Amino acid sequence: MLTRLQSLPRDSRDTLFLLAVIAWVLMPQVPHLPWWCSVMAAGMLLWRGTLAFANKPLPGKWWLLVLLGMAVGATLLTHKTLLGRDAGVTLIVILLALKTLELRARRDAFVVFFLGFFTMLTNFFYSQSLLTAFSMLLGLLGLLTALVNAHMPVGKPPLLQAARTAGWMALLGAPVMVVLFLLFPRLAPLWGTPSDAMTGRSGLSATMQVGTIASLALDSSIAMRIAFQGPPPPQRELYFRGPVLSTFDGRQWLASSESRFPSRYKLDDRLSVEGAALSYQVTLEPTNRPWLFVMEAAAESPVVPGYRTRMSSELQWFTDRPVTDLLRYQVQSHPVFRHGPVSPEVGLQEFVELPPGFNPRTLALAAEIRRDPRYAQADSRALVQVAMDRLRSGGYVYTLEPGVYGVNTADEFWFDRKQGFCEHIASSFVVLMRAMDVPARIVTGYQGGELNSVDGFWVLRQSDAHAWAEVWQAGEGWVRVDPTSAVSPGRTGAFQRLATPQGIVGQTLGNLNPNLSAQLRAAWEAVNNRWNQWVLNYTQGKQLDLLKNIGFESPSWEDLSYVLIAIVVGVSAGGAVWAWWDKTQHDPWLRLLERARRRLGRAGLASHAASSPRQLAQQVLAQRGSEGQDIHDWLMQLEAQRYADATGPGAGAGISLARLKKQYAGLRWPV
Repeated sequence: MLTRLQSLPRDSRDTLFLLAVIAWVLMPQVPHLPWWCSVMAAGMLLWRGTLAFANKPLPGKWWLLVLLGMAVGATLLTHKTLLGRDAGVTLIVILLALKTLELRARRDAFVVFFLGFFTMLTNFFYSQSLLTAFSMLLGLLGLLTALVNAHMPVGKPPLLQAARTAGWMALLGAPVMVVLFLLFPRLAPLWGTPSDAMTGRSGLSATMQVGTIASLALDSSIAMRIAFQGPPPPQRELYFRGPVLSTFDGRQWLASSESRFPSRYKLDDRLSVEGAALSYQVTLEPTNRPWLFVMEAAAESPVVPGYRTRMSSELQWFTDRPVTDLLRYQVQSHPVFRHGPVSPEVGLQEFVELPPGFNPRTLALAAEIRRDPRYAQADSRALVQVAMDRLRSGGYVYTLEPGVYGVNTADEFWFDRKQGFCEHIASSFVVLMRAMDVPARIVTGYQGGELNSVDGFWVLRQSDAHAWAEVWQAGEGWVRVDPTSAVSPGRTGAFQRLATPQGIVGQTLGNLNPNLSAQLRAAWEAVNNRWNQWVLNYTQGKQLDLLKNIGFESPSWEDLSYVLIAIVVGVSAGGAVWAWWDKTQHDPWLRLLERARRRLGRAGLASHAASSPRQLAQQVLAQRGSEGQDIHDWLMQLEAQRYADATGPGAGAGISLARLKKQYAGLRWPV
């Protein structure tokens, strides 16, 4: 097979290389494309590769028209439109694959090259990770190699030669890219929004449907990173607040914003904080939700560049639009705080409401506790303690595979299954509290996390998503109660974190050397974090800070423009000077040929400026015979170095100009 590939004509070889580069560029798109698009594109690339390998003619235009019509129709059926991000990417992929089927002339190749460059950029609509950037850098070098190779029309130059030229082009263009990255005005986000498919995976939503998921698939992807200014609090105190769920229909908990029935009362929602504030910076991954996660509780608005923020009456912070790109914000939180009314109010009655006809055994349990003389007049603190004691001593188990629950989820948890993950435990606890006339609600967010020892950032993953409860207590307001800590104390402490499933490589490394596996993971995440902090999160404010560092006292957009224009003018002037200097220089190959012509001219061998090395070699052999054989061979190698197929396929391969210069110095030239 290798011999067959090496013996292919240049057109076939170049086509197969270009198809391989296109396949590399398209591979990251497969998870985001409709299945038919991936299959169709792969089929067309394989078809084109087979035709190139067998040196067969390309299909006629009617085949292409039929395939194009099928692709457009399938796009309309799938996306209901031909516009927008997903539909546009689908069409671009199909058009690129189709164009390879009419790759006949050089003009067609250039169209494929630039379609490939554009398709490569569309990968960043879905991910701007370091891995995506690295894979697309390889794709860029591959497309540049194909483009350079297309501008080498003579002979069959090796692809490695074109790759070297492409690499130098990219290297020379790197300073320009760096300058544009640093100084070109930051625009609004250009990328699309991430997928919001979280069903069956750990994570957060504005609703919580209890008991419908038989097993929870842990998602080890990072939700956010935290950098504390100072010592971090203990892991068990790391509660990052998200949606608050207060409406229950028997199976599903809803946030106030999602409820069809708005609150009838206005509760006292005052927030009072005590003690020193805890300062930290959050780097939040895209969520496609207008939520900010902060440690309980933040009295002042987080500093979020480019967003307006507000806090709800339930202490949840919102932005004015969904977070669709990596977002970094500064927060000050007070771990010691008091929130909500401190004395009974009518509006608290909404937090003891339960739908009729659900969980009769839990209601009976609540009534039984209330009939106990010890708790007949007990306050909410004592009733919370009763429920927590039951969780600790009743044989309840924290598990990620509780099975599918029935209609009465609280009854099944308290009396039958006695197992579940945090949503089962929190929901059942709140239902019991409400059944005992204790105002209670569910709070969701993230809890715990782990410290990355490489870069010092605290990392919270989607597997750290958590649900806990808040109960109202007279004189204190809303108080956090985490019933999961009673069932599994390690879940909210430093001793037992949720274990995420690993791939084959991770399992192998973990079995061989757990410490090495953990260190490699921490190092990779630290590198990704640096990419996020320095590249993806390079904001408008950082641009102006850069100007301050180079001497501008109060930088503005005008100053930024002046600096950019000055650099462009300076680089252009430098390029003009270099072009003038280069114009005064001769081609090194031509200069070497001219030296040989002058040397032979001094020996009486007449020639003119248009004489080729072959003509000179033939003249030397005719005049000097065998004595000029070395010079003849050297001149033929000089021609072969310039024109690889001058004396046969690949004759110039491996002949360097530097070697020919050394040989020139060692030749016995006629006097």
